[in-house]
Amino acid sequence: MIDFTIKQFNSLTKLEAIDALTRCCGATRWASGMENQRPFSNRKSLIELGIKLWSQMGEADWRQAFKHHPKIGSADSLQKRFVATRDWAEQEQQGSQSASLSVLEALALGNQTYENRFGFIFIVCATAKKAEEMLQLLELRLNNDPQAELRIAAEEQGKITKIRLERLIHE
Repeated sequence: MIDFTIKQFNSLTKLEAIDALTRCCGATRWASGMENQRPFSNRKSLIELGIKLWSQMGEADWRQAFKHHPKIGSADSLQKRFVATRDWAEQEQQGSQSASLSVLEALALGNQTYENRFGFIFIVCATAKKAEEMLQLLELRLNNDPQAELRIAAEEQGKITKIRLERLIHE
């Protein structure tokens, strides 16, 4: 995964910048809004705007962003569909790499149950979480009201977006 200085990022073409931003968050409206604010004076201002813009997004944006993530614990999903963000997703989901087969199977079943119930994949900021912790969170969140769960997933997406912006731009 390529990372940039703020100067390099500001000098990208519009399409290159949107492509880079989409790796941080798959919501088109968010990525376009970020690109439209270039040039950025520094990394901090880019990250702050990213957080602010995400907080202004709505349900359609959230659902679009969710579609840009592999399922938690799914190596197959990482390898086949999410090549552009695979490196980041693998780092974020490191906690599931050493999980037992029973935990991975429970995650797969839980992911399917979650998706059937809510209409989108389970979104959690997986950074520094073990597979067992993510499974516990998934099981707890299955009890949520659909609208409440959508907001929780959007908050988790916001955390992921911030982490990915921090990785995208280095000092």
